[in-house]
Amino acid sequence: MNIIEIHGLTKDYALGETTVHALRGIDLTIAKGDLVCIMGPSGCGKTTLLNVIGGIDSATTGSVRIGGQELTTLPDREITDLRLHRLGFIFQTFNLIPVLTATENVEFPLLLQKEHSKSEIRARAEKLLEEVGLSEYRHHRPSELSGGQRQRIAIARALVTNPDIVLADEPTANLDSVTGASILEIMQTMNQRQQTTFLFSTHDKNVLKYARTVVHIKDGLIDGE
Repeated sequence: MNIIEIHGLTKDYALGETTVHALRGIDLTIAKGDLVCIMGPSGCGKTTLLNVIGGIDSATTGSVRIGGQELTTLPDREITDLRLHRLGFIFQTFNLIPVLTATENVEFPLLLQKEHSKSEIRARAEKLLEEVGLSEYRHHRPSELSGGQRQRIAIARALVTNPDIVLADEPTANLDSVTGASILEIMQTMNQRQQTTFLFSTHDKNVLKYARTVVHIKDGLIDGE
């Protein structure tokens, strides 16, 4: 069963009087429960592809279906709902809220859903912090933690809503090799345990061993097209 289906996807940006063709006709299908590595050099379109899949950016032309739902024709409110309930995001810059503790950062997406009791939200957040090895740091704020610890919080936050898909943009870019490997192992374990579909972009070839499927992008196209 395919959870993501992309056909003829293009994305253009206006840069002054110049048009940048970030994506130039992507066709891609991703099976539910897969762990996909999107490989390519900086500027090849990896981040743009993840942003369009995640509804953060809109396609210029083409079709993007998430679980059979056509993303390109959804109104903004339904795209927001899709992001909140079916998608999780992990950013290379972590994007944690500095005034909140580790637990509060993980809880935040559940608070936005407004569907759970305070006790359920706290229990789910603390369980995920335990799974990523940060229970003893649950009261710490991001500034009191290392880069690897902050990325673990970001993983827990991405998973707290039990999303169908987690999108990770260069999740190890700001980490040393040992810490980066531990982050990828956490993602791999959770993919295997929960069958959550993971897509992560990277230009680091050392990441390849963690993926089940590898997609190479070059100049806005899947390499080989």
